[in-house]
Amino acid sequence: MTRIAICAPATPITRATASAVAALAAREFPGLSLAFHEQCFAVEGHFAGSDALRLAGLLECADDPAVDAVWLAKGGYGTNRIAGEAVARMGAAARGKAFLGYSDGGYLLAALYRARIGHPVHGPMPVDIGREGGEAAARRALGFLAGSSEGLEPAREDAPAVAFNLTTLAMLAGTELMPDLAGHVVMVEEVGEYLYAVDRLFFHLVPHLRGIAGLRLGRIGKVPENDRPFGATAEEIAREWCQRGGIPFLGPADIGHDSANRIVPFGLAGSPRSP
Repeated sequence: MTRIAICAPATPITRATASAVAALAAREFPGLSLAFHEQCFAVEGHFAGSDALRLAGLLECADDPAVDAVWLAKGGYGTNRIAGEAVARMGAAARGKAFLGYSDGGYLLAALYRARIGHPVHGPMPVDIGREGGEAAARRALGFLAGSSEGLEPAREDAPAVAFNLTTLAMLAGTELMPDLAGHVVMVEEVGEYLYAVDRLFFHLVPHLRGIAGLRLGRIGKVPENDRPFGATAEEIAREWCQRGGIPFLGPADIGHDSANRIVPFGLAGSPRSP
């Protein structure tokens, strides 16, 4: 039996979401045991409890020697506030675990990767079951946690890969959480940002990515309509900034804030690593 602990280092989920994911796992993945930490349902303002409560929940999951993987319940905002301290305090039991999430969870994945703790993985979260087609997203993550490679992002370069939300990676750049990504294929996706904001994010980020093996662009979804056309598509923006920064643009990536979001284990070239 593979035991999966779920915590919410940013914003809360509902008990209905947890029940839906648990029911799917029970029906289709009998080799998995899911344990939702009570902290997932705490509410304090925007967050799933105070910084101290979210930190404690994350550490309890990471440091439990009976847990095989930690699944982040939801993004939103808040993981950055606790990720550095969490990684600094994690014990030996955290080092063999997969940590699965994306979006705001990228702050924790980055910090873990920098500290060489566990196996950070970009992939769907429990909250995604509520999206259109969300059962497929949850099933993809559960399948990975059960040892399947079917849900992996299909691009295979001879270089390690990482995947991040564009805003999250731009905010990471220059901080103590940012890992060295030299030689990596970096995949980015975004949702809900104006194209001028996407351009601005690349302006800030590209100087911090020099030396990477290349960039792949995931889906830039739900772009708001500005008062005038920006004049370039998301791909054209990415290509231009890659050219300016001397970064190879490698094409699309099958990741995004949607139910088709694929799984990207950090730091692996050509072969998956499951828990």
